[in-house]
Amino acid sequence: MDTTSASKEPQLDEAEFNAWFPSPYSLSQFTGAKSDLSGADYPVPYTGNRRILVIGTDERYLEMANGKLFSTGNHPVETLLPMYHLHKAGFEFDIATVSGNPVKFEFWAMPKEDKEITGLHLAYLRQFRNPLNLREVVDNLGPDSDYVAVFIPGGHGPLAGLPFSDEVDAVLRWAFANDRHIISICHGPGAFLACAQDGSDKDFPFKGYSIMAFPDATDRMTPDIGYMPGHLSWHFGEKLKALGVTILNTEPTGAVHADRKLLTGDSPFAGNALGKLAAEALLAEVGAG
Repeated sequence: MDTTSASKEPQLDEAEFNAWFPSPYSLSQFTGAKSDLSGADYPVPYTGNRRILVIGTDERYLEMANGKLFSTGNHPVETLLPMYHLHKAGFEFDIATVSGNPVKFEFWAMPKEDKEITGLHLAYLRQFRNPLNLREVVDNLGPDSDYVAVFIPGGHGPLAGLPFSDEVDAVLRWAFANDRHIISICHGPGAFLACAQDGSDKDFPFKGYSIMAFPDATDRMTPDIGYMPGHLSWHFGEKLKALGVTILNTEPTGAVHADRKLLTGDSPFAGNALGKLAAEALLAEVGAG
């Protein structure tokens, strides 16, 4: 594709008033038909009953500071590529949203030539369209729950609801209290703010942790190329830093990081590395069965 002539103007989403998709130019820079699938070889995969809880976003539109709506959701690579590694390592998933309504995806970012990724999406399509209600999940959580990890994928969609959810707060606190892994990528760590909805760092479980995440500085730049139709009205990185979280990266380079049982990646470029990191960590903990 000749990106020199691609428009930097956001594209209209006619399904909603004043809603916009990313510009052709920004899509040429940040999406691709194929992604890195290397290293997903796990000779002794898990065969037990422990599962991974995936908390997807049920929000399609994120309002910008100028009132325009960004047509967003979960980023397919940031969701499905880590899941691909965990699936190859033998783990299965329960998928939930705050409302029980379908998971929303940024399908303009789907790597359409990656049959492993599109195939995994189809394999879990019923769950993506009919996810568990997170409140019901919370009501059934306990120390003996089968969930070995909680995975919160990225995309800008999670910023619309997850940071303000009592259910997300309850799940994350359960994970800390019961020594479970938490996996997240890009804007997914914005969901950590659900544990500090009053803005206080008192009892904030992520205080003192270091993570990789999508940089606020990059979010401030992307409207210039039409990735979003305006600037965000708030920035999750600023809020996390104020609560005592260290964000290690300043650019989205594909970096990942493990701090105790918190595993994070900075962007879609980190999808493969985060999946491998998570798969190896969980296999090391639970073994083959």
